[in-house]
Amino acid sequence: MTQTTVKLTLEEYLTSYDGSDNHFELEEGELIVMAQPKGRHGAITEFLNDKFRAQIQQRGLAWVSKQVLIAIESPRGRRWDTARIPDVTVVTLEQWQGMLDRTAIIRLSEPPPLLVVEVVSESTQTTDYRSKRVEYNLLGISEYWIVDPIKKQVVVLRLIDNLYEETIFRGDELIQSTVFPELQLSVQELLNAM
Repeated sequence: MTQTTVKLTLEEYLTSYDGSDNHFELEEGELIVMAQPKGRHGAITEFLNDKFRAQIQQRGLAWVSKQVLIAIESPRGRRWDTARIPDVTVVTLEQWQGMLDRTAIIRLSEPPPLLVVEVVSESTQTTDYRSKRVEYNLLGISEYWIVDPIKKQVVVLRLIDNLYEETIFRGDELIQSTVFPELQLSVQELLNAM
């Protein structure tokens, strides 16, 4: 017997709520439960979000950094819609204020985030390195970080001439960012976040 999966449109996804604290991404119309992360994953995400917020404040930028709060409509959808929720998303203050009284999602018709970060876990390796890389590139997100505690590296993808160029940082190397050029953060420091 074949089991049929109910497919959702983006609008149905945005208005669905199962009453739990679970977060879901939408991939080709299917709800993908974002598993409760391990403590290290959460520590890395929180630490990096705090670092970005400090940089924003120090530089007096009209930006905000949000942790697992903003969804991004993806161009991946063929027949069915896709929406991602990065671990950390940096957007302009104006863009964030525009989401305060509506569902916090960046639609395809809106400007892309300035920077997104995904922290890799065993279950998300392929999606973070392959699917999201293509999707975020197509969206025109200028910088995408893949923080990988499994491989003990940070991959920074910068949009240059409409394609991502990657730089891999390891160990005591300082992570280089065009969005946060004054950030002084080594891979080791990030991966050891408590």
